[in-house]
Amino acid sequence: MKRNIIAIAIVLSIFGCQNAEKKQGDVASTETLENVQSPDSIAATKIIKTADMRFRVKDVQNTKEKLSETIKAQGGTIAEFAIESVIQETQKVKQSVDSLKEITAYRTEGYVVAKVPSEKLDNFTNTIAKMAVFVDNQSLKMDDQSIVYLSNKLKAGNRVEAVDKINKLASKKSSNVETSMIIKDDYVDKKIQNQLIDSKVKYSTITLNFYQDNTIKTMIIANDDVSDYKPNFGNRLWMGIVNGWSIFKEIILILSNLWLIILAGIGTFLIIRYFIRKNKLELATKNINRNNPA
Repeated sequence: MKRNIIAIAIVLSIFGCQNAEKKQGDVASTETLENVQSPDSIAATKIIKTADMRFRVKDVQNTKEKLSETIKAQGGTIAEFAIESVIQETQKVKQSVDSLKEITAYRTEGYVVAKVPSEKLDNFTNTIAKMAVFVDNQSLKMDDQSIVYLSNKLKAGNRVEAVDKINKLASKKSSNVETSMIIKDDYVDKKIQNQLIDSKVKYSTITLNFYQDNTIKTMIIANDDVSDYKPNFGNRLWMGIVNGWSIFKEIILILSNLWLIILAGIGTFLIIRYFIRKNKLELATKNINRNNPA
């Protein structure tokens, strides 16, 4: 009897311990899930800063060089830059027969896209403001990517677990291999997205547009108007007379080669003229005879 009571007590104690362990496991898994689902406990602050500035300077080229030095000193890099001169107006004034003075009014503009450490962005914009004659506009945008970063991180972890489970199945079916490859590719995409976010968080992008006052540029150029190179009136008149005499002589030479044709033409003209006069005379005689019958 005592043995039975002792056995029952042992079974009850073992069952009670198992239930306690199960409850503790449930509580632990619940706490773990709550920790995973709590963004505040995992997500780090991921703020992406972008800035824009437009300002006027005394000299665009010098400003671009100073910007390059400042960006390098701040530990940043230039991602893109351009300098453009836009012609506002151009005039050409005659200086002499073969030269002109070209007067050009143009506007020079500069464009720089730079990446600087986010913690130095404020100091950098303050330094730029000191280079400017005045600032037209300035803006700063802050984009919080913390939730997106956390989502990518958790999804990447889920994909690692999914690939491990698929690999444990030890199946050589193509469907399992394709599924594993798709999950791995998606995992890589999430990791790259987070790396891009980290890069943008670490280095802020700033776009700079700067310009200077209109500049006047003068230079002597060759006269491209052909009419200005014509001789004066006296020379052109004498050249015309000489050219006319040359043409006259050429006409005489042509006529000398055609003397037979000219002679035949004159003879034909005289014969026709003779018959015309003869016909007129006959008509006149007939009219007189009609008016004075015998």
